[in-house]
Amino acid sequence: MRIMISADMEGATGVTWTDDVVPGTGPFERFRKLFTGDVNACVAGLADGGATGILVNEAHSAQRNLLLEELDTRARMLTGKHKPLAMMQGIDSGVDGVVFLGYHAGAGCDGVLAHTYLENSITGVWLDGTPASEGRLNAALAAEYGVPVLVVTGDDETCADAADYAPRAEQVVVKESVSRYAAICTPPAVAYQEITAAATRAMDGAGSLSPVVSAHHIDIEFDASHLAQAAAVVPTVELTGVRTVGFDAPTMTAAMKAFKVVTAIASGAIEGKYG
Repeated sequence: MRIMISADMEGATGVTWTDDVVPGTGPFERFRKLFTGDVNACVAGLADGGATGILVNEAHSAQRNLLLEELDTRARMLTGKHKPLAMMQGIDSGVDGVVFLGYHAGAGCDGVLAHTYLENSITGVWLDGTPASEGRLNAALAAEYGVPVLVVTGDDETCADAADYAPRAEQVVVKESVSRYAAICTPPAVAYQEITAAATRAMDGAGSLSPVVSAHHIDIEFDASHLAQAAAVVPTVELTGVRTVGFDAPTMTAAMKAFKVVTAIASGAIEGKYG
């Protein structure tokens, strides 16, 4: 059994604040160790449950946050940017399950550091009319390759979201959201035990599913009109309102690649303090 871990950082144990996840700050050096601890706890559980190959895809920001020198030796790590499927690179390699580790709630929702791809310039994303977090988008991509979502870890808002898009997945709440920048956190030693146990149980659900391939529509709302205008230069992307764009795609793979282009162009259009 080969399993992939898509590892984001905002939902990692103890993380509650911007500097916790931004390289170059004091808190970041502390929390990247806790982030690595979450990953290792998951690797241990997956291996205990029968996984024979584990790929950890670094999925946060510059995607160079996990400490390779401290990674459980039963796993390998895919690190660095410019991956065609971004957070889900490797989902098309024949894996038997995927873990969404350290995930967070979507843009416009309650939850610690909630966002969808762009930290604060996207205020809402909808997949086929349903509000979409990164988890929902990535679960739809996994379904296209017949890969079940086995475990989701993050705050309570993240896990409530996952209960809808991946109802069979194990959930581990490592913190309870109080606000965007505050949470009641589980001590790392306890969180690690819970992640390991959940990953072990989840291996009972590993294995190929029938691929679900279909066309999709994505809508994106920005916090400023010029970002929508910038995104609308992408072929197939249309302005649907002053701050909104939408596009259709024949598959979820195509949709996510288009979404990646849209967010990259919008990010490049952000100027100074005024966004």
